[in-house]
Parts: sequence; structure tokens; C-alpha cells
Amino acid sequence: MKKIYLLLLVLAFAAGTAFAGNPDRQGEAGAAQLLMNPWAPSAGLHSLNTANVFGVESMRINPAGLSRMTGTNIMLGYANYLQGTGISMQAIGVGSANGKGGAIGLSLHSLDFGDVPVTTTNQPEGTGALLSLSFINIGLTYSHTFEEAVSVGVTLRGVSEGTSDVSAFGIAIDAGVQYITGENDEFKFGLSLRNVGSRMAYGGQGLATFAPNPDPSTDYELLFSQRAAGFEMPSMLNIGVAYDFLSGIENQRVTLVANFTANSFSRDQVGAGLEYAFREQFIARVGYRTDLETDVLTEVPLYDGLSAGASIRVPVVRGQRDKFFSIDYAWRNTRIFNGTHNIGLSVAI
Repeated sequence: MKKIYLLLLVLAFAAGTAFAGNPDRQGEAGAAQLLMNPWAPSAGLHSLNTANVFGVESMRINPAGLSRMTGTNIMLGYANYLQGTGISMQAIGVGSANGKGGAIGLSLHSLDFGDVPVTTTNQPEGTGALLSLSFINIGLTYSHTFEEAVSVGVTLRGVSEGTSDVSAFGIAIDAGVQYITGENDEFKFGLSLRNVGSRMAYGGQGLATFAPNPDPSTDYELLFSQRAAGFEMPSMLNIGVAYDFLSGIENQRVTLVANFTANSFSRDQVGAGLEYAFREQFIARVGYRTDLETDVLTEVPLYDGLSAGASIRVPVVRGQRDKFFSIDYAWRNTRIFNGTHNIGLSVAI
């Protein structure tokens, strides 16, 4: 066990050194879908619950939390992304614990851009056709809890995005750890490294172009294939803590969470949130997140400020709080448009 604790400290120090905020590289990364959170419970806390997230939604935040659940967890998520843009997120996830400290899960996340008309140089008002866009990522997660104190997890994720004639594909890996201690397991620490993977590059028939034949003796054009520049994934490091207050009071819980995010392609972020639960059947959440090293000349990022959410859980087995049906909602403030709204359904059996 001491070796595990030492490993946590080494990972935190090494990752923190490697993932210092780098605003000079902002905009260079692609696969932005990996930064979107389709799950309402964690979205209500601005994804700050690295230390105490569990179940299916942990596959997006910290895969180590998957083995913190019992039985089987199924979640459906929908989000109106930047209300007013017509963009939405859909997600489904399934996780199952084996009863021996291990758990495996599968998640699928896709984006819907609505109706996007096809335009060309000769028909700038539209051809009458609609653009076929496909942005999807699928993740396979395994997590294991050791001695009910330390859990580790890893997610292998395939990322695909493109149109009918241009596409890109890449593989990303998420890894994380969680540590729980205290007389009533009230203190939690979490560390996750996300979106570390291969470079991606677009390719396909859509990048081909016709050009005049340099041979004057022929009258047909040549088809040239253009090579697109590659891009990296938006890798990040999350370090979070959580503490349960009122853990000794029956039917009530107040949890304070705090999180630091080191981004490879943007400024670092810090935030804190509060979650109140009554009988683990009604849960309310509020969070606040901001960028570091900003000034009056720096443009405020897309998400900067408040988030809030709530869940209503109905027990499906009398006397067992970990067996429930849940309806979840979350709202996140945005600098432009009318915020992002998440809604979800969850079943734990």
C-alpha cells in the first residue's frame, strides 16, 4: 500500500510538471468533443468532481471512479450545447462491477450539429443538400479498487470526426486514481490524466482538387490530393479533493469539492463546488470555475463562472441507496449564447 501512495505522489509531481498551462498553444489542439461533458450530475459541478465521481460518468472525468459503484449502472445523457446554436450532445454508458473490486464499462458520445446546408463557390446560397457530419467517440474502461481505499482506472477511447468525404480518427487514453480515507471515508483525493493519444489528421476525397494539366498536348485536368496538417488531442491533468461534511448526521450530506486543471493547450483552471444531499434522494449542486493568469486584456473563456444542477433519485430496492432510478439536470453559464443545459436518466441496479 505504501508503494501505491508513493506512486500517487510521483504521478502528481511528474504530470504537474509536464502539463503546465500553455495559452500560447491555444487553438492548436483538435478533437474538442473530448472536452465536452454529456453527463448532468458532474456537469452541475463543472466537472470538478475528480476526487469523488463514480459510476458511468467517471469514464469521462476519472476512470478510477468506475469501480466505486456496485452492481450495474446505465446512464443516458442529452445536452443542448450553447443554446441557440442548434448543437446537441447524446451519450449512453453502461458499467458493471464484478463484486471483487473490479468494474468494466462502455460509453458512447456523439454530437448532432443540426441541419447544415452544403454550399459551394458556384452556389454560395446552398445546393439544396445537407452536410453529413459525424463526431463520435467510444470508450472502453476498466477500473479496480484495492482494499476499499485506492482505486485505479484506464479508458481506451476511439475518436472519429468528419463529413461524408473527409474524416479523421485517433486513439486516446485516460488514466486516473482515487484515494479515500477518514473515519467515515469523508476525505477523497483524485488524479486523472485525460486525452493523451495519437495525432489526428483529416484525409479523404474531399481534400482532392482538380488543376490544369501542365502538359500542353492534353486537355484534361489532373486530380491532386492535398495533405492536411495533423493536430494533437487536448490533453489535460486534473487534481481534485473532496470532503464530506455532516457525514455523521443521518440522512444528510454536504460535500465540498475543489479541482485544479492543467491544460496542455490553454490556460490552467481552478474551481470549487458544493453538493447537498438529503437521504441521497434529492441532490443539489453548484460550482464555480475560472481560468488562471487572466487580465483585463484577456478574453473570458467559453465556460467561466457558475454551474448548477440537481438530481432526484427514487430507490428501486427498499433500504438500499445504491439501487435507484435518477433524473438529473445541469446548467452551465457561457460567455456567448444561452448556456449549456444537460438532462439525463440513470439506473443503478
